[in-house]
Amino acid sequence: MLKVGLTGGIGAGKSEVSRLLVECGAVLIDADRIAREVVEPGTSGLAEVVKVFGEDVLAADGSLDRPKLGSIVFADPRKLAALNAIVHPLVGARSRALEETAAEDAVVVHDVPLLTENGLAPLYDVVIVVDADPATQLDRLVRLRGMTEQDARARMAAQATREQRRAIADVVIDNDVPLDELRRRVTAVWAELTRRAQAPR
Repeated sequence: MLKVGLTGGIGAGKSEVSRLLVECGAVLIDADRIAREVVEPGTSGLAEVVKVFGEDVLAADGSLDRPKLGSIVFADPRKLAALNAIVHPLVGARSRALEETAAEDAVVVHDVPLLTENGLAPLYDVVIVVDADPATQLDRLVRLRGMTEQDARARMAAQATREQRRAIADVVIDNDVPLDELRRRVTAVWAELTRRAQAPR
């Protein structure tokens, strides 16, 4: 099994790269999706979030109001750290359980937005960073995700810098390109990953 950590700044196009890797044959473990699952209604994770942040972060149906919580934590590093202290251990445990079900020769891609920030690079055989110019990130967040420019800049500022991410990368996929070119780049990376997965250890 080859364990790959995939990360990138918000709006860099990491989700598109993970989708293309799955098309190639990767087993994807998506930390964002797991992070949503561990705070669904009825979970201990949601109960702990409410205990720390109050019932104001709940929507009318009892689910987590993610935009409301996001506006709180991304404006205050201490509150973001408090949220991470609840969610990250739950995500880690679930990710390990999923990884254990993968085949011995699988390329398992862990899509981890905060890989750099949390010092997780040593956990993986290969770290892939999806990179884009900050202006491209900002444009995508505002134009495609409907964020205000202020919110988008706050989210970007809460993450590691571009230089910090690139410093931990074994592979950098530059994503200031059209989809066809991105697909070509991902296919080339996949060929290298499968070669490494099949090589004798």
